[in-house]
Amino acid sequence: MQRIICILIGYACGLIQTGYIVARLKGIDIKQHGSKNAGTTNVLRTMGLKYGLIVFVGDVLKCGLAILITHLLFHNSYPEMLPLLKLYAAAGTILGHNYPFYLNFKGGKGIAATAGLCFFALGPIMSFLGLATFFGIFFLTHYVSLGSILVYAGIIIESLILSKNGYWGEAIATTYFAEYNLVIVFLALMAWWKHKENIKNLLRGTERKTYLRGKPEIDVDGKEQGKHG
Repeated sequence: MQRIICILIGYACGLIQTGYIVARLKGIDIKQHGSKNAGTTNVLRTMGLKYGLIVFVGDVLKCGLAILITHLLFHNSYPEMLPLLKLYAAAGTILGHNYPFYLNFKGGKGIAATAGLCFFALGPIMSFLGLATFFGIFFLTHYVSLGSILVYAGIIIESLILSKNGYWGEAIATTYFAEYNLVIVFLALMAWWKHKENIKNLLRGTERKTYLRGKPEIDVDGKEQGKHG
């Protein structure tokens, strides 16, 4: 029952579609532009770096919120399995982000929310390794998708090693070892599924590159200036 509660908490937090909300506040339906994805990368490409960063931070924090609520609910009653419950809350957040019911189950791809999982639940080692992997690959290739795909490959390997060595406590290393890592594998498979078109494009050599200082498709601030003279 605790697991289901945590997933539901996470899903509710994941329904805060930061990209969709931020774009709507600027009069844009992000689902009609670019890749038609409600995540950070499409907002970055469509609206520019400033709005991409706002969406990234929002998606990270909504995962953190789910993990915080889980901690407050269960840290006294289930301290040994708390890392597992936080993982379920993060998984629920990513599910809600990727498949929001009110957007016809078409949201983002869950990578910014996964950053929230790393920052608020998996700890500093995996946060550092995840950031190093993603940005190392991104700055070498400018493929956001390749960085995202390989980050999850790293997370699986790192989780197996760290959990077995008691990084999240003895209970995760023994009683919940298989379950904990199965949830990680599930999240990786979901991320790879969401990136299936990107994987095809990478193999064909047609994947779109992203540049942080690239010109946005919509000059949002320019439109604002025009409105106000």
